Amino acid sequence: MVDTIEGFFQQLVDQQPQPLLSKVRGTVRFHLLDPQLGDDHWLVAIDHGDVSASHAEGNADCVIRADKAFFERLVQGRENAIAAMLRGAIVCSGDVELLLAIQRIFPGPPKRQTTGQRGVSQ
Repeated sequence: MVDTIEGFFQQLVDQQPQPLLSKVRGTVRFHLLDPQLGDDHWLVAIDHGDVSASHAEGNADCVIRADKAFFERLVQGRENAIAAMLRGAIVCSGDVELLLAIQRIFPGPPKRQTTGQRGVSQ
């Protein structure tokens, strides 16, 4: 069974090219902290919309450190990367512009399902 984080990175690779990253070139390493299971690393290379991802460490232009449970909420659209960086929930080092670019590929918040309320779109 594929976990949420692995599924997110696999989807990035499967849906080529990524139009929201068409002007981006660089590498991003996600360092995901998990005190119980050990840290997890993902290395993402972006070349003008073409994306590769590997479950590995390595040198990167940008390193994003986050708690693994928090990152899972991020890839589910329940958190926002930029807001998280501003409040210190994720730490970005290196080329911060890559965080700004890659933030576009994270899903947005889930749409609310409301019925019978005036003025609320469904």
